[in-house]
Amino acid sequence: MRIKICGITNLQDALDAINAGASALGFVFYKKSPRYITPLDAKKIVEQLPPFIQTVGLFVNENENFINEVCAESKMQLAQIIDDNDTLNYELLKVKSVKVIRVKSQKDLKNLNKDYYLLDAFVDSFGGEGKRVALEWFENINCSKFILAGGLTSNNLKEIDGYGFYAVDVSSGVEESKGKKSKQKMIDFIKEANEIK
Repeated sequence: MRIKICGITNLQDALDAINAGASALGFVFYKKSPRYITPLDAKKIVEQLPPFIQTVGLFVNENENFINEVCAESKMQLAQIIDDNDTLNYELLKVKSVKVIRVKSQKDLKNLNKDYYLLDAFVDSFGGEGKRVALEWFENINCSKFILAGGLTSNNLKEIDGYGFYAVDVSSGVEESKGKKSKQKMIDFIKEANEIK
């Protein structure tokens, strides 16, 4: 199970996440988020990370130029994109990307192509609220290219065992407060996630 810790705002949280076993770190470039980080501050963290850790920038309804500029400045390897109005031309992006589906109902999971998707529960504030997608919506669906986010904690991860998700993404579920991670919660979460199939 691949694990991304999102909403990194400082170097110590980043290192604690990596030491706990995270394979990717997320940086939020959405100014209305309490986990927002500037591209320069993100770059300062990224430059001190060990190898083999993927850096992911989260973008909300931004244009291609903004995403390209921020990813270059902050050294992001992947763009995680919320594009509610479906206006983005992904071919113009200079960085790999994964599209976020903000799931409102089971029909949002139908007719997805063979790409990888990050699936999060729909909330007005764009994530980090601890809301979960209903697991019964995934019954009889191939989840092998789905990254599940939203409302996950070390206490409820066992509930997704057997669905075969590609990865999990957590932010508020491993925090002491918004924007500040708990080292022990990250250790507990990743330990549980590594037992999921």
